[in-house]
Amino acid sequence: MASIAMDPLRTRLFGARALAFPQPRTDFEAAMWVAASEPKKPLSPNSPQNPQNPGGPGGPGESGESDVDVDERTLPRTVRRYKVVFHNDDYTTMEFVVDCLMTFFHKSETEATHVMLTVHRKGSAVAGVYSREVAETKVAQVMDHARKHGMPLLVTAEPE
Repeated sequence: MASIAMDPLRTRLFGARALAFPQPRTDFEAAMWVAASEPKKPLSPNSPQNPQNPGGPGGPGESGESDVDVDERTLPRTVRRYKVVFHNDDYTTMEFVVDCLMTFFHKSETEATHVMLTVHRKGSAVAGVYSREVAETKVAQVMDHARKHGMPLLVTAEPE
Protein backbone atom coordinates (compact mmCIF):
# COMPACT_ATOMS: atom_id res chain seq x y z
CA MET A 1 0.00 0.00 0.00
CA ALA A 2 2.82 2.41 0.69
CA SER A 3 4.00 2.03 -2.89
CA ILE A 4 0.70 3.50 -4.12
CA ALA A 5 1.00 6.61 -1.95
CA MET A 6 4.62 7.19 -2.99
CA ASP A 7 4.11 6.49 -6.70
CA PRO A 8 5.19 9.75 -8.40
CA LEU A 9 2.89 9.20 -11.40
CA ARG A 10 -0.17 8.83 -9.18
CA THR A 11 0.86 11.82 -7.10
CA ARG A 12 1.34 13.91 -10.25
CA LEU A 13 -1.99 12.78 -11.72
CA PHE A 14 -4.13 12.95 -8.61
CA GLY A 15 -2.23 15.28 -6.25
CA ALA A 16 -2.84 14.92 -2.53
CA ARG A 17 -5.84 12.69 -3.21
CA ALA A 18 -3.44 9.91 -4.19
CA LEU A 19 -2.54 9.53 -0.51
CA ALA A 20 -6.18 8.96 0.47
CA PHE A 21 -6.62 5.71 -1.46
CA PRO A 22 -7.31 2.99 1.13
CA GLN A 23 -6.21 0.18 -1.17
CA PRO A 24 -4.42 -0.18 -4.52
CA ARG A 25 -6.76 0.79 -7.34
CA THR A 26 -6.46 0.98 -11.08
CA ASP A 27 -5.88 4.39 -12.61
CA PHE A 28 -9.43 4.32 -13.98
CA GLU A 29 -10.90 3.69 -10.54
CA ALA A 30 -8.69 6.42 -9.10
CA ALA A 31 -9.80 8.88 -11.78
CA MET A 32 -13.44 8.04 -11.11
CA TRP A 33 -12.85 8.55 -7.39
CA VAL A 34 -11.23 11.94 -8.03
CA ALA A 35 -14.06 12.96 -10.37
CA ALA A 36 -16.66 11.91 -7.80
CA SER A 37 -14.91 13.89 -5.07
CA GLU A 38 -14.87 17.11 -7.13
CA PRO A 39 -17.41 19.72 -6.00
CA LYS A 40 -20.49 19.71 -8.18
CA LYS A 41 -21.17 22.74 -10.36
CA PRO A 42 -24.72 24.07 -10.22
CA LEU A 43 -26.76 23.33 -13.34
CA SER A 44 -27.61 26.17 -15.66
CA PRO A 45 -31.32 27.13 -15.68
CA ASN A 46 -31.44 26.28 -19.40
CA SER A 47 -29.71 22.92 -19.03
CA PRO A 48 -31.75 19.87 -20.12
CA GLN A 49 -30.48 18.00 -17.02
CA ASN A 50 -31.99 20.66 -14.74
CA PRO A 51 -35.25 19.25 -13.29
CA GLN A 52 -36.70 22.77 -13.13
CA ASN A 53 -36.45 23.05 -16.94
CA PRO A 54 -38.40 20.04 -18.26
CA GLY A 55 -38.49 21.29 -21.84
CA GLY A 56 -34.71 21.58 -22.15
CA PRO A 57 -33.28 23.89 -24.79
CA GLY A 58 -35.90 24.95 -27.25
CA GLY A 59 -38.61 24.54 -24.65
CA PRO A 60 -41.32 27.09 -24.03
CA GLY A 61 -40.04 30.65 -24.04
CA GLU A 62 -36.47 29.82 -25.14
CA SER A 63 -34.65 30.83 -28.27
CA GLY A 64 -32.74 27.55 -28.55
CA GLU A 65 -29.46 29.03 -27.33
CA SER A 66 -27.84 27.39 -24.34
CA ASP A 67 -25.55 28.81 -21.70
CA VAL A 68 -22.79 26.29 -22.27
CA ASP A 69 -19.27 27.57 -21.75
CA VAL A 70 -17.02 26.38 -24.53
CA ASP A 71 -13.28 26.42 -23.95
CA GLU A 72 -11.52 27.33 -27.14
CA ARG A 73 -8.41 25.32 -27.72
CA THR A 74 -5.46 27.11 -29.14
CA LEU A 75 -2.98 25.06 -31.06
CA PRO A 76 0.60 25.38 -29.92
CA ARG A 77 2.32 27.94 -32.07
CA THR A 78 5.28 26.49 -33.89
CA VAL A 79 8.25 28.80 -33.68
CA ARG A 80 9.68 29.67 -37.05
CA ARG A 81 13.34 28.74 -37.22
CA TYR A 82 16.07 30.88 -38.79
CA LYS A 83 19.39 29.81 -40.30
CA VAL A 84 22.47 31.85 -39.50
CA VAL A 85 24.41 31.91 -42.76
CA PHE A 86 28.06 32.91 -43.26
CA HIS A 87 28.82 34.35 -46.72
CA ASN A 88 32.15 34.20 -48.52
CA ASP A 89 34.24 37.26 -49.30
CA ASP A 90 37.82 37.75 -50.55
CA TYR A 91 39.15 39.66 -47.53
CA THR A 92 38.03 37.96 -44.31
CA THR A 93 40.66 35.47 -43.19
CA MET A 94 39.83 31.82 -42.72
CA GLU A 95 41.26 31.91 -39.21
CA PHE A 96 38.90 34.76 -38.27
CA VAL A 97 35.87 32.82 -39.51
CA VAL A 98 36.95 29.74 -37.53
CA ASP A 99 37.45 31.95 -34.44
CA CYS A 100 33.94 33.44 -34.83
CA LEU A 101 32.36 30.01 -35.21
CA MET A 102 34.14 28.72 -32.12
CA THR A 103 33.40 31.84 -30.03
CA PHE A 104 29.80 32.65 -30.94
CA PHE A 105 28.44 29.27 -32.08
CA HIS A 106 30.39 27.03 -29.66
CA LYS A 107 31.70 24.82 -32.45
CA SER A 108 34.73 22.61 -31.99
CA GLU A 109 37.77 23.49 -34.05
CA THR A 110 37.01 20.63 -36.44
CA GLU A 111 33.37 21.67 -36.93
CA ALA A 112 34.35 25.32 -37.35
CA THR A 113 36.97 24.41 -39.96
CA HIS A 114 34.43 22.29 -41.84
CA VAL A 115 31.89 25.16 -41.93
CA MET A 116 34.61 27.63 -42.95
CA LEU A 117 35.75 25.40 -45.83
CA THR A 118 32.11 25.00 -46.97
CA VAL A 119 31.79 28.81 -47.00
CA HIS A 120 35.05 29.08 -48.95
CA ARG A 121 34.11 26.43 -51.55
CA LYS A 122 30.35 26.95 -51.98
CA GLY A 123 29.99 30.65 -51.18
CA SER A 124 27.91 30.27 -48.02
CA ALA A 125 27.19 27.82 -45.20
CA VAL A 126 24.80 27.48 -42.29
CA ALA A 127 26.42 27.97 -38.89
CA GLY A 128 23.29 27.09 -36.90
CA VAL A 129 19.49 27.14 -36.79
CA TYR A 130 17.77 29.14 -34.02
CA SER A 131 14.62 31.00 -33.14
CA ARG A 132 14.37 34.46 -34.72
CA GLU A 133 15.54 36.41 -31.67
CA VAL A 134 18.54 34.18 -31.04
CA ALA A 135 19.53 34.17 -34.73
CA GLU A 136 19.35 37.97 -34.95
CA THR A 137 21.38 38.33 -31.76
CA LYS A 138 24.10 36.01 -33.05
CA VAL A 139 24.23 37.86 -36.39
CA ALA A 140 24.58 41.20 -34.58
CA GLN A 141 27.31 39.86 -32.28
CA VAL A 142 29.36 38.37 -35.12
CA MET A 143 28.97 41.48 -37.30
CA ASP A 144 30.08 43.76 -34.40
CA HIS A 145 33.07 41.52 -33.74
CA ALA A 146 34.00 41.55 -37.44
CA ARG A 147 33.73 45.35 -37.71
CA LYS A 148 35.87 45.82 -34.58
CA HIS A 149 38.57 43.71 -36.24
CA GLY A 150 38.22 45.42 -39.63
CA MET A 151 36.78 42.41 -41.46
CA PRO A 152 34.02 42.74 -44.08
CA LEU A 153 32.41 39.45 -43.01
CA LEU A 154 28.74 39.08 -43.98
CA VAL A 155 26.47 36.98 -41.75
CA THR A 156 22.70 36.83 -42.29
CA ALA A 157 19.66 35.21 -40.66
CA GLU A 158 17.28 33.57 -43.15
CA PRO A 159 14.02 31.72 -42.52
CA GLU A 160 14.39 27.95 -42.73
